[in-house]
Amino acid sequence: MAGATGAIGRPLLALLIADGHEVTGMTRSAAGAQALQAAGAEPVLADALDAAAVTRAVEAARPQALIHQLTAIPPRLDPRKIERDFALTDRLRTEGTRILVDAARSAGAERVLAQSVAFAYAPGEPGCVHVESDPLNASANPPKQFRRSAAAIAELESTVLDAGGLVLRYGYFYGPGSAISRSGSLCGDVIRRRLPIIGGGKGVWSFIHVQDAAHATVAALTNGTSGPYNIVDDEPAPVCEWLPALATALGAPRPRRVPSWLARPLAGGYGIATMTAAQGAANALAKRELGWRPGYSSWREGFRTALA
Repeated sequence: MAGATGAIGRPLLALLIADGHEVTGMTRSAAGAQALQAAGAEPVLADALDAAAVTRAVEAARPQALIHQLTAIPPRLDPRKIERDFALTDRLRTEGTRILVDAARSAGAERVLAQSVAFAYAPGEPGCVHVESDPLNASANPPKQFRRSAAAIAELESTVLDAGGLVLRYGYFYGPGSAISRSGSLCGDVIRRRLPIIGGGKGVWSFIHVQDAAHATVAALTNGTSGPYNIVDDEPAPVCEWLPALATALGAPRPRRVPSWLARPLAGGYGIATMTAAQGAANALAKRELGWRPGYSSWREGFRTALA
């Protein structure tokens, strides 16, 4: 999990954990296999949409638990072309999830965990911070650009929960390997002053450091019951607060401010929404039921220390 980047770029990956905590990692690339070996896992190459290959890999590993981290999000997203950039990931969230869950059942896995996101809730009242029982965006006629992805997220969760699994709704990742890191695309845009505060910057984001996400995932292997959990830090924050703080942590110039109408041709409707109308998520349930606490309780501390 150390290289996980959630909604902003990560490779295909599923982890199969056997008795004795032996880990098999399923990936589609030689580079992914090398990374898994370096991390101490046994790599297996398989196409996540090839049901027969996945079933063979899972049954061979005979895992006690399966962690579904399958996505194929490019390192750099174009907010105007979200449908294109998420095309394969949406298939992995639907077809790929069904294949993995069926394989886990066939292999007798006792627990299935799956990656979801903490920023796909249906819009609530202004200033709302979402809890796990709130409805997802798929139920609220989301913007056309995001409609297929919202439906795919909802289907992933339904498939996993119907199998008695746990869904981990990660916030926006920051830290090594993510887009919000020294080498990441979002930080590169901040350094070059290409990521402005749009409108009033009132969109609220919930963050999580990749290491804290990993710790939450490990906790969910033995704690919690079937259901969704928000894996986020303690401080949801509006763009107008966190973006200048990120620039400061990176030693970058202060972000520009751009009105929504002027930014729309470059950011698209989806980009405008994430910067002006996004809403955060609460982590009380994960703390209580998973016995987990984020090491970086706030992105403020995390940006200063993890990205310095």
